[in-house]
Amino acid sequence: MKINLSLYSNEQYYPGKTFKIILWMIISYFIFETKIPYPSKIKRSILKIFGASVGTGVVIKPNVKIKYPWYLNIGSYSWIGEHVWIDNLVTVNIGSSCCISQGAMLLTGNHDFKTQTFDLITGEIKLEDGVWVGAKSIICPNTILEKNCVLCVASVAIGFLHSDSIYQGNPATIKRKRFWKDIYNENSINYGHYWPRWILSRRISIRKRLWSSWFNS
Repeated sequence: MKINLSLYSNEQYYPGKTFKIILWMIISYFIFETKIPYPSKIKRSILKIFGASVGTGVVIKPNVKIKYPWYLNIGSYSWIGEHVWIDNLVTVNIGSSCCISQGAMLLTGNHDFKTQTFDLITGEIKLEDGVWVGAKSIICPNTILEKNCVLCVASVAIGFLHSDSIYQGNPATIKRKRFWKDIYNENSINYGHYWPRWILSRRISIRKRLWSSWFNS
């Protein structure tokens, strides 16, 4: 089969009225995608006018690109860093106290590469409360990051990322728990999986000495 992009059509996708889209593109260019550091309060107000749900205290840095604000929900006190691209062809939900670092991309659009017409595929993105998305990271369509999840720098998130966990790589895989109390609790069941090497070596040497003294006594 040969891909033929001349047959591509996205007529089934309707993001909104043309006038509304053009008006947003103009305002976005001069207020959001510029290097001028307009106050976040002004940006929050504009987003709300265009249909976004934005909580209190949300910080929006310069050079941020948002595809369609009417498909955007942001909780309170979240941060959107410089050069973040929220390509929300469909709904993107960002919880409270989330940090989306510089250059991160939230992508809700995809294409069916197995069809001749390269059909458009969309999928929502959800970031629960307390999520940190590292700089230059990518979040793919139909992806959920549970509460307090961390996506490390330049990682690619696909699918379901568990809460209170740190993910890294392409595709992102779990590295360890985010909080030390969770690491301790997990190690009390699964010995040594997340302990730093110097702690592990110390614990092992102590155990060896105890066993040796017990057998030699």
